[in-house]
Amino acid sequence: MRGVTDDARPQDAPLLDELMPWSVAPPRFGRSWIVAPDARTLRTRWDRLVAAEGAEREALFRPSRARTPASAVASLPGQRTGTVRFAREAGPCPTPVRVAHGPFDEQWLLPDHRLIDTARPELWRVAGEPQLFAVEQGYVPGAAGPALLVTAALPEGSPAGRPGRIRPLFRRPGGHEPNLAPGLLDFLRRRYGQEADALDWLAWTVAAARPSPAGCRVPLPAGPEVWTAGVALGRDLLDVQLRGALNGTKPRLPGGRRPYVRAAVPARPTTMAYDSEDEALVLDGGRISPVPAEAWEFRVGGARVLEQWFARRTAPAEPGSLEAIGPAAWPQEWTSELLDLITVLALLGAREPERAALAARAAENSKNAADGEGTEDGATALRAAGVLPPPARARRPASVLDHREEGPEGQFVLL
Repeated sequence: MRGVTDDARPQDAPLLDELMPWSVAPPRFGRSWIVAPDARTLRTRWDRLVAAEGAEREALFRPSRARTPASAVASLPGQRTGTVRFAREAGPCPTPVRVAHGPFDEQWLLPDHRLIDTARPELWRVAGEPQLFAVEQGYVPGAAGPALLVTAALPEGSPAGRPGRIRPLFRRPGGHEPNLAPGLLDFLRRRYGQEADALDWLAWTVAAARPSPAGCRVPLPAGPEVWTAGVALGRDLLDVQLRGALNGTKPRLPGGRRPYVRAAVPARPTTMAYDSEDEALVLDGGRISPVPAEAWEFRVGGARVLEQWFARRTAPAEPGSLEAIGPAAWPQEWTSELLDLITVLALLGAREPERAALAARAAENSKNAADGEGTEDGATALRAAGVLPPPARARRPASVLDHREEGPEGQFVLL
């Protein structure tokens, strides 16, 4: 499953950075104990930490240059957590929130600014339905996998290559003000003679974006046929990535196939392997099937998604640390999440040849236009229409002067 490589396509395709101008670097959590695959673990870790005092609390906290128990920090937008210095914290655990801890791996996070090295508050201000985050994956030459992933959960970024930029679909809460170069949607409507909204644009990028050392490039075809096909395919891929959130139905394998647990997953599995003959995923003595080969081979940044997902749940932790606090045995909900993940990856993997062919067709269509065989290529037309380059203001966050947020020690700040 190979992505379309940059040297195989014309360099004139505009960068996603030009078309979705506002982007944010990935958050850096700084301490691994504030993230876990289950919320119960986080509450147990919090209780253990606030029960400790003095030097023990500081050691468990794991201070960094950005955060110590004595740091004075404002609250995160939209989160009702304490703002007293953590050295004096004695209150209950904040409600954990879902985050995209890696490709297709939603976990739970303690949303406390005092615990997070670099939280990117501008992302938290615009999070929430119907917001979607497009995450550029790190460029790894020759690596397989998609160039762009989309999630509704706050994303941490790409684990491979350079950290991927995060591009919210909307610049304001509530789905207001698309994060698109001014005039882009009007340009698309004129060029293809049909309505186009922000979600259509995002669907097109999921289907047609290709990796390059400079970032994702997004070819724009000359005519409506390729555009329409790409938007339709991209909407299907988006819905699978978002676990059916667009059409309200959980993704399912065709033909009534469905992965089942054929032999129970042991209490503490240590290895994951694939039996290609029986289409089975093997976790020590546990066995799940059918698991299509497309699911096992699905990679992002060159790494198998299933193996990364498993490793994050089974990696050993330092004894006595907060990271070492976790479930006594493999929870049933992890198995359910694994079954859902297998389905998602199988569906995406099965359509990867179609997506790659569409991306190649879009790029070739754009190249023919650039060579004078039809409508001018997308980048030239965007510049002629004044859409590119985007204005500097489009690269900055939208104003939030109407938001009140709590600063350190309970004070309020005006942003």
